Amino acid sequence: MRKTCLCILVASLAFAQQQRPKPPDPGWVSLFNGKDLTGWVKVGNEKWDVEEGTIHGQGITREYGYLRTEKKYKDFHLALKFKCEADGNSGVFFHSDFRPGTADVSQGLQFEIDRALNHHSGGLYGDGRQWIVWPAPENETVIRPYDWNEYLLIVEGNRYIARLNGVLVVDFTDPTPKSFDGYISLQLHSGGQGNMRFKDILIRDLSRR
Repeated sequence: MRKTCLCILVASLAFAQQQRPKPPDPGWVSLFNGKDLTGWVKVGNEKWDVEEGTIHGQGITREYGYLRTEKKYKDFHLALKFKCEADGNSGVFFHSDFRPGTADVSQGLQFEIDRALNHHSGGLYGDGRQWIVWPAPENETVIRPYDWNEYLLIVEGNRYIARLNGVLVVDFTDPTPKSFDGYISLQLHSGGQGNMRFKDILIRDLSRR
């Protein structure tokens, strides 16, 4: 009987260890401390604050608003979670910059976020070229409209990869890249409908490797 109980205990411990989330690989660092916006810069007049361990962006005007990193990044892997709390789209920009004193984007691409189905979440837009690539039709419904979503975004040279909720939705090699270095920026779209949350933001900077 004791031997049987011991076997069950060992099996239970092994199962528990398998269920624990694995720590990030070496080289990953957090971009958000869960307490304040240290390391981030507001661009524009929209409202960005921290609530319950999340970055909360609210559209309070009818303009665009951004929250960008203090540091510029070239090649990187970025993992984060986001939740759309209102209609109106958002996005994660990379290689971005802004015209001095404005919220006008002067360069950069964005990985799209939009909780409406078939609105191309995970697709790439920007750098004056508008839409560059959309997810395949079968991946247009991967977004969780009213729950937390997981993004893994990879930028290596001119290759851009987006995984949304574990699904590869975009793997695109840009034949004519226009931007090569810049800030990572969270977006609130114009129109005053933006209401977004972000958390668990981790980056693996490949630029110096």
